[in-house]
Amino acid sequence: MEKTLGVGIIGCGNISWAYLKLANLFKDIEVRAVADINMDAAKARAAEFGVRAETVKDLLKAKDIDIVVNLTVPATHFKVSKQILDAGKHVYSEKPVTLTYKDALALQKYAAKKKLRVCSAPDTFLGSSHQQARAAIDKGEIGKIVSGTCHFMGPGMEMWHPNPDFFFKPGGGPVLDMGPYYITNLINLIGPVKRVSAMLNTGRKVREINSQPKNPRNGEKLKVQIPTTYHALLEFATGACVTVSLSWDVWAHKHQNMELYGTDAAMFVPDPNFFGGDVMVAGSDQTPKALKPWDHPFGKNNWGMGNSQTDVIWANYRCAGLADMAASIKKKKLARCDISLVAHVVEVMTAMLESGKANKVVTLKSTCKRPAALGPDDARALMK
Repeated sequence: MEKTLGVGIIGCGNISWAYLKLANLFKDIEVRAVADINMDAAKARAAEFGVRAETVKDLLKAKDIDIVVNLTVPATHFKVSKQILDAGKHVYSEKPVTLTYKDALALQKYAAKKKLRVCSAPDTFLGSSHQQARAAIDKGEIGKIVSGTCHFMGPGMEMWHPNPDFFFKPGGGPVLDMGPYYITNLINLIGPVKRVSAMLNTGRKVREINSQPKNPRNGEKLKVQIPTTYHALLEFATGACVTVSLSWDVWAHKHQNMELYGTDAAMFVPDPNFFGGDVMVAGSDQTPKALKPWDHPFGKNNWGMGNSQTDVIWANYRCAGLADMAASIKKKKLARCDISLVAHVVEVMTAMLESGKANKVVTLKSTCKRPAALGPDDARALMK
């Protein structure tokens, strides 16, 4: 196998820009072609980044492509990922890998049969702050984790997204959209989930698009077909119990993104939707203090001020999971974003919906290993 693995991208929407921009930070991968059902979109992205524009069919046939990144809409993730496996290529999918655990398990088994890999976003848990939190937990700095909370709550996607329709249809909602970041990081920090109990609700039955000033769809009404508020209790295999609140019905709140309560200290973890931020710990003095800075490359600000689609400066290392996947293929090791992890995440999320609808506690069928830690030296080894 050649040193650098060729990467193709299917789906040239907004998120493709970040993948194409950031892939150049990492070794072992090289984006060589993009495809989309809209060839104009594929040609525009290809011209912008100096890669080939292909039809989906031709990209799947291309001999210089080893891994295909699936950036299609969530409803087509399973179908497209299976087509990629049928073409004899590895899959890296945007989150969620599938919309049901049944499909995730089928994809996992099919990939094993084909002797191919399936991995999936999110890879933000590989970021500096979350890996520093992981290192502190593994060293016993907060004792045994007993409980915790995590919150992602806001007014809704129609406030900023130009075409938010699919967020309010079956397969959408705050859990499947944002849940992967939170649940994946909890598994990174604590381990697999054992049982789920949840309650759910729908706030506004109709949403009005009111996003970008020049959006021609502003004022258009959307019918909400799914729950938009979830409150769940996750019981982990370790015995820890964590409350998870995910909602698009909240105008404002003062909750921390993630708090973990150990027998010796409390830990405050930054937003798992991002790679950086300060990890705070409060011991017997009950005063939160930031952990000492460490030299992890995925915590350095690299996004904004002309090199992105925003002027906000922050740490963005999307493609870290893709680069780790490539390195794992070459070394024949388990990738940190492996299907065994993300399939478990899908089951946790769908169990929240099942529990809320049926008013029962759901015991999960799946489990997974905690992904291997990614310290500063391991992270640097993925980069050019």
